[in-house]
Amino acid sequence: MSAESAKSACEYIVKQIVGDPDAVSVAMSEDSDGIRLDVTVGDGDMGRVIGKRGRVAMAIRTVVRAAGHDADTDTKIEVEFVD
Repeated sequence: MSAESAKSACEYIVKQIVGDPDAVSVAMSEDSDGIRLDVTVGDGDMGRVIGKRGRVAMAIRTVVRAAGHDADTDTKIEVEFVD
């Protein structure tokens, strides 16, 4: 459950930031280390998602980890922005 809510939150936030929301895709993979979300955006939108000095990307990671937090399991959620 926490993985799906993290993915949904990530997709929603990124779509609000970019210029072409239809080009946003979030791929989720799970392994022994935790959950990994690979975010892909359209041409020219990567700068918007990363922001100055990576502040927007850090904020997205913080919110997504909070959305996917589950008190019962201590699952690590990693968000990567794929170019």
